[in-house]
Formats: sequence, C-alpha cells, structure tokens
Amino acid sequence: MVAVDAGVRRLLADSGEARTWVSPRADLVMALLGVWFGVGLMIDAWAHSNQPQLETFFTPWHAAFYSGFAAVSAWIIWQVYRNVRAGRSGPAAVPNGYLAGLLAIPGFAAFGFADMMWHTFLGIEQTIDILFSPSHLGLIVTMMLIITTPLRSAWNAPDIGERPRLSRLLPALMGLGFGATLVSLFVSYGNAMQRSANGIVRDFSALEDGGAGMLGASMIITNIVVLAPVLFLLRRWQLPFGSVTVLSVVGILMPGAQTGFRNLPILLTFVAAGLVSDLLIRWLRPSGQRRAAYWAFAGLSAFATWSLYIAVASVAAGRLPAVPELWTGAPIVAGLVGLALGALFLPNAMPAQAGESGARRA
Repeated sequence: MVAVDAGVRRLLADSGEARTWVSPRADLVMALLGVWFGVGLMIDAWAHSNQPQLETFFTPWHAAFYSGFAAVSAWIIWQVYRNVRAGRSGPAAVPNGYLAGLLAIPGFAAFGFADMMWHTFLGIEQTIDILFSPSHLGLIVTMMLIITTPLRSAWNAPDIGERPRLSRLLPALMGLGFGATLVSLFVSYGNAMQRSANGIVRDFSALEDGGAGMLGASMIITNIVVLAPVLFLLRRWQLPFGSVTVLSVVGILMPGAQTGFRNLPILLTFVAAGLVSDLLIRWLRPSGQRRAAYWAFAGLSAFATWSLYIAVASVAAGRLPAVPELWTGAPIVAGLVGLALGALFLPNAMPAQAGESGARRA
C-alpha cells in the first residue's frame, strides 16, 4: 500500500518540462469522438422528448451517450499516457488544452452515477424538470469541459496563427459548436429554434395570450446563444470563410433532435444565417483590433438572422404575422442586443499583439 501511494505521488508530481501540444490530427480525432459524445446526448434528448414510456436508466439512448463519454475519455487519457511513457509526470504530462477535460472525466463519471441513482429512486424526468435536475446540470458542466478540449488546444497552438485555415480550425469549431448546443439544450424553454413556422406566425399575430412575449424572449435568448460563440472567436482569430456556417450546422442538431426535425425550414434558416454571417465577416473583417467593424458585425449579423427567421416562417406558414409592429420590430431588437453584446465582448480595441499574449493555456 505504501509503495502504491509513493507511485501515485510520483505520477502526480510535476516533472517540470514545458507542456506540449498534440498534433492537429489528434485534435481532429478528439473532435470526432466529441461528435459521438454530443450526438449520443442528442439521441438521449430526443428519447426524453418523444418516448414518454421511459422508466429506466438503462436504455439504448444512454448507451450511445455514455459510450461516447468512454471514447473521448480514453482518447484524453491516451494523450497523457503517451507523455508519461516518455518520462513526464504531473501537469507536464498533460498536453496544452487537455487539463480541464482530464479533470472533468471523474466529475462526469460521478455525476453519471448520481444520475443513475436519481432515476432509480425518483424516476425519469420528461418535461421541463429535466433541465433543472442537479445531476443533469453536473453532467452538462463537465461535458462542456470535455467536449471543448479541441478549442482550448487550438487557442494558443504555435502553428495556427491569427488567420487559420478552415481545415486547421475545424476541430475547435466542432468543439465550440457542440458546447453551444449544450447551452441551447438547457435553455430549451427559451429556444426559438424549436418553434414551428405556424407557431411563430400565430404568436406574432396576437397580443392578448402572452405568446408574443414568450416568442420575443426566446428570440433574445437564442440570439445570445448563437452570436456569443462567434464574437468570442473573433476576438482571437480572423475567421476563415465557412466558420460560422459550421457552427450553425452543429447548432441546429440539438433542437432538431428535440423536435424530430419537424420544423426543418426554421432550422435551415439558421444555416442560411450562418452563411450570411460568413459573408459579413468577409466584407467587414471584424477583429479584436477593428472595434467598429466588430460592433457592426454583431448588430448586422443578429438583424439578418432574425429577419430571415420571420421571413422563412411567413413563407412556410403562407402568411405574415398579423401585428406588424412585432414582426418588423423583433429583428431590430435582436440587432440592438447583438450590438450590445459586441460592445460587451469588445469595449475597447485590442493591441495587435493581444491575440497572442492574451491567449492562455489550460
């Protein structure tokens, strides 16, 4: 027992070498395994929303989810083990960007066990209570740390530069995209992506039943969830064309799974809006050093997204909403919220070297 304790202490003691980066290919594998993990959660979310007869923790949906966790965990641990075999120990054995994910693995496992106990003794949540379960909240926080590992790995990687190629940035985009879907899942009660075209037109056609206010609030919440990751990335990189479209494609998967993709025109609207945002980035060239362009992008991107949202809903429903103040003013409100978010993310222009010096290792 004493020998085991001494061995563990030696393994955890920092050997002092500078931490290294994994290869871009290793990050890509991590991102692809993260897709397995994320899609497993989407399948489970679909089951909770569409299978009211669920009565047990042991389901095919949980198997898909937790097998994804096992796969990404094994990959993270393997990256650390390779460095241990090379003589490193402690933090020096953990590649840059992988430490938070490594530490989240036992936390996720603990919350997974707690979730099993919760379901065994208290039953299966199937309505809004699923979004407030303590075990689920613990799972989502630790999953966020694991699935965004490729983003942290790329953040200060020496080969990526300020103008990365889309192929090099793809693992980071996938990690951040799936991280954003976790947020969208846990604000499902305010997720405008889950609305149907007829429901959007109906809610903006009446003032008495409260539907207009609920739709307006969900648009603002979703606006922030969709726009904030893009503004975050623009502080670090000059994004290559297609970056926002990739984020948008990943972003519609969770609400699509929850609705069974029955509102496909609305979901595809956000992919089209991602393409519009990519065009705006090419035109405006927003960055941490170009505050005016950054703010303009934030406002115009949000305005364009929600103008498309109402336009597509109207076309799909076959009529415009009956209250013109609502359907004309809602995109303007979204644009103003986007502008405010841009000012919050970038109150002052950054020095040219801040993208490198401000990057941190995790």
